[in-house]
Amino acid sequence: MKCFFVTGTDTEVGKTFVSRAMLTQLKNRRLKTAAYKPVASGCELTEQGLRNEDALTLQAASTFNIEYALVNPYAFAQPIAPHLAAAQTGVNIELARLADTQQQLQALQPDVLLVEGAGGWRLPLGQGQFMSDYVKQQKMPVILVVGMRLGCLNHALLTAEAIRHDGLELAGWVANQVETNMPLLEENQAFLQAHLDAPLLGCIPRLSDTEMASQYLDLTPII
Repeated sequence: MKCFFVTGTDTEVGKTFVSRAMLTQLKNRRLKTAAYKPVASGCELTEQGLRNEDALTLQAASTFNIEYALVNPYAFAQPIAPHLAAAQTGVNIELARLADTQQQLQALQPDVLLVEGAGGWRLPLGQGQFMSDYVKQQKMPVILVVGMRLGCLNHALLTAEAIRHDGLELAGWVANQVETNMPLLEENQAFLQAHLDAPLLGCIPRLSDTEMASQYLDLTPII
């Protein structure tokens, strides 16, 4: 089994969009997949409880039929940073619970488990903890989603630097076009390809169709 942590250069850069595209391609390769969204805020209250749109997307894209509580153990209603949402509801986000849930997913024996973060690399979880601490604890290789827009070069290089400083492998990165008309898109992608020192897994243009997005990925370097 291979397990990867998917992070982004910022919030709203398409982590879930890219994760779903990766799960689609892996499924087309006839691999068994599972996905995990440990912490999510901005959840909607339903008859079944709090549900996060991104987590539901990952749940549906997995090849296993996984109950929601395993996909997203910490769900918060307020669309704010998770550590603030947790504090407002009197909840402590415990790394041990995240690890226990991940072990239950790993027990399903998927070929690939994708663990998707929230926000960027240094997402606070409260009590002096960060999501990056959990990734370090689990020693997961990281896939970086770069939202291609103004400022992405600095964000991408700093994030890659932080990942490596934490002693983790940057397994690959994906360029996801989030600005419709980003000037010099190809030149920016070429700069990152020359400086990130990790396999480029794909350049996804501005799309709404995830099935089509999977066609722009090549996961061979990591699978």
